[in-house]
Amino acid sequence: MVTPRHPNDTVTIAPGVLLTIVRLATLDVAGVVRMGNTPGGVDRLFRRVPAANGVQIAVDEGTVTAHLYVVANASANLREMGVNIQKSVERSIREILGMKTHSVNIHIEDVHFPTAAQSEDAQ
Repeated sequence: MVTPRHPNDTVTIAPGVLLTIVRLATLDVAGVVRMGNTPGGVDRLFRRVPAANGVQIAVDEGTVTAHLYVVANASANLREMGVNIQKSVERSIREILGMKTHSVNIHIEDVHFPTAAQSEDAQ
């Protein structure tokens, strides 16, 4: 039996849940090696923007703005990878959380070149 919804009922999603969903959606995209470093500093502390593992999130009236810091594979097409990250993150936020996305900003912090030993292990 479903209880009727009351006007004062709310659903609260913890910031950590949102960060995890966005991070996993990003890491699922081909060409992403790992998440980069999230910029810190006093500005972030005073604005209280949730951030962890290469993801910064701001939520304003149910609309999400995300800044993602990634390390890309050297063989990846960076533009294509960035567009695919934006699509993946937007879709995850919409389908899993039912929230709207204002923007998904990709910051490519580094490019990973595999060493000779890593190339031989892959073969």
